[in-house]
Amino acid sequence: MKYLPLIWSGIWRKRGRATLMLMQVLVAFLLFGLLQGVKTGIDHVVNGLRADLYFVVGAQPGSPLPLALEQRIRAVKGVKQVYAENIFLATYQRPTQRLAVFATDFDTHWAELAGVKVSEGAAARLLQDRTGALVNATLAARYHWKIGETIPLQSTTAKRDGSTNWAVQDVGTFTTLTSSSKVVGGLDNVIVIRNDYFEQARLRQHGTALEYILTVADPHQGERIARQIDALSANSSYETRTTSQRAGVQTRLQSLGDLNFIVRAVVAAAMFALLVSSSAMMMQSVRERTGELAVLKTVGFSDRKVFALLLAESVTLSLVGAAIGLAIASQVVPRGVRGLILAGIGMPGSVVLAGFVIALILALAGAILPAWRGLRLQVAEALAGR
Repeated sequence: MKYLPLIWSGIWRKRGRATLMLMQVLVAFLLFGLLQGVKTGIDHVVNGLRADLYFVVGAQPGSPLPLALEQRIRAVKGVKQVYAENIFLATYQRPTQRLAVFATDFDTHWAELAGVKVSEGAAARLLQDRTGALVNATLAARYHWKIGETIPLQSTTAKRDGSTNWAVQDVGTFTTLTSSSKVVGGLDNVIVIRNDYFEQARLRQHGTALEYILTVADPHQGERIARQIDALSANSSYETRTTSQRAGVQTRLQSLGDLNFIVRAVVAAAMFALLVSSSAMMMQSVRERTGELAVLKTVGFSDRKVFALLLAESVTLSLVGAAIGLAIASQVVPRGVRGLILAGIGMPGSVVLAGFVIALILALAGAILPAWRGLRLQVAEALAGR
């Protein structure tokens, strides 16, 4: 610690150069934190998704499935629970205030599948009120909705009476608990209503569901069960495609490209550029300070101590810049990807640790040659200007 002022003064001997080096390190590790943080965070969330959760949708995107299919799916050996779901988009008061409405046969098992916790008494009130609605707690807080309040919604989904106004009663709230509820933006803008109310009130596509959500008893048998379910509607007008929640998310991510290659290539290029530039700047700094280093040796500093001081300068500057860059990235990552791919992604601690390790390695690698020059410096030649 007693050499810290000497190290700090050596770093800021040329403020312009030190600032430039600090900014280079900061930007490189900001880029590392953003890319690697998002990639690692996505991997953590995907790996945490339930392996026993499957979705049945139409082979043609958006095509409805008959409600009669539910009993046939339930009869497949290995299927535990099955729920029909209809989903439509709506707005509240203004066109910019969009939300999604899930219509399903809500019960405690559906809440478990969706990874949500319902407020006390809300489920019972929903069973008693056909026009009742469970509201995401975040959504309720945003619009100051209270239990018992009528929520007027507007949608392009028409009702039997020809209107597009859907009025539902707030019977309680729900909050998300697990990564199962964090797929593709999560449930932050969702209202859950009863499917029997939706089925009776809507104008078109009666007796259909947009999708089925189900669980299997043995996740290892999931793919076999999925094939059996799809075989139920093979060669019919409503062929299905059954996929696990995890596989569905991975497919959407693969459509973005090879994230591993992209992240590694960009990060490697940034770190190599940082290594070259920092090494060149450190070499220039040592050349300019030849006389000063000779004086340090003259007053009693050993060759190894001068060598260690030069390494310490590089390490300190690199770790400070990396810390700032990773700190900024840790704030940007959760906000930047919210609603884009997965909700609930944060900066994993492993990425922060890896960032500091890389910063240390780069600092040592970039300073080793300049520091070696300082180690081999001859006092007489340096003071003579040679």
